[in-house]
Amino acid sequence: MAVQRYHDGESPESIYLSLGRSKAWLYKWLDRYEPDNPDWYRDRPRSPLTSPQRTVREIEEIIKLTRLSLYNQDLFCGAQAIRWELEEQNVQPIPSLRTINRILSRNNLTHRRTGRYEPKGAPYPSLPAKLPNFRHQADFVGPRHLRGKAGPLRFYSMNVVDLNTGRCGTQPLFSRSGNAVYEAFWAIWGRLGVPRHLQVDNEMVFYGSPTHPRGMGPLIRLCLHHGIELWFIPQSEPWRNGVVEQFNNHYQQKFLERVAMQTVDQLREGALAFEQKHNSRYRYSKLSGKTPLEALAQTGKRPLRFPPDEPAPETPLQKPRTGRYHLIRFIRSDCKLDIFGERFRVSPELQYEYVVATIDVKEQKLKLIHEQLQVDEFDYKLR
Repeated sequence: MAVQRYHDGESPESIYLSLGRSKAWLYKWLDRYEPDNPDWYRDRPRSPLTSPQRTVREIEEIIKLTRLSLYNQDLFCGAQAIRWELEEQNVQPIPSLRTINRILSRNNLTHRRTGRYEPKGAPYPSLPAKLPNFRHQADFVGPRHLRGKAGPLRFYSMNVVDLNTGRCGTQPLFSRSGNAVYEAFWAIWGRLGVPRHLQVDNEMVFYGSPTHPRGMGPLIRLCLHHGIELWFIPQSEPWRNGVVEQFNNHYQQKFLERVAMQTVDQLREGALAFEQKHNSRYRYSKLSGKTPLEALAQTGKRPLRFPPDEPAPETPLQKPRTGRYHLIRFIRSDCKLDIFGERFRVSPELQYEYVVATIDVKEQKLKLIHEQLQVDEFDYKLR
């Protein structure tokens, strides 16, 4: 109405005074008047057209494409993985993890993959990770090959994860012999600290030899001599070591497939740099967004236990006189308990149940535990 009166020749002063408005108000609407636009008089959004804090459009598109690429390759595709990918692509500026998470949320890119379905059934004996270094999981990666001038060189990696803090240790080795394995553990414990419990699968190098199942291989002896209880997961159930298995994928994607190495020195230096980067920069949702080292610092001043600052003990190690080690086993229809190839008959009541077979070195006994209760016992003379 005010604009129409103005166009009919009425003076501006009489228009805005009669309407109880200001001069600026009238001229604002005169300036906005568009005769060809029927909605010219509607209010406009009050939000600013630009924001100095908003991520530039190009960076946001790169983040979306990077996330899609990682997801389609079945790789880690969270904010930390995306940030590392941007660093390797030399994208500038590198947005913060918080910014990447906001972009993913704004574009509905936060859905997770469906994890492995684990059927409900027999209860599985669980060992909590109450404190730093209370429980470690360990596993091999390899063989892999260095492509140097002297030809391909085969190597492996021993990877260890502390379940409480998420800290990792990774040690290259060039043999899967018992001595090489326990030297790798010795080196990792020198950086992570000695665990109370160590969980591994049933690879022969971890327990010794199926020919002498009671002989206690080098790793079993090393653990017993240093107060570590070794746990062997059920046969053919690698997902029971799921934390270190997932870390192995991360190690493969972010180190072995990205870092060019041709010499042993480059491999060792690169593995140590990757370990330090993971522990100081990788953030876990299970740690409330903290890095492994931040999670360790938050636990207080409880000191970690480290091995003596010296080379690994020479082999063969003496036969330990005390200590325990454990095997988790699933009892099948034959009601047989498999201890590194040696079989023991158990009660039919344990059929299709998980049990813990604990070998007590001092008592020379094999104790069978089901749901935290001892249900059987066998003489077990160690050799």
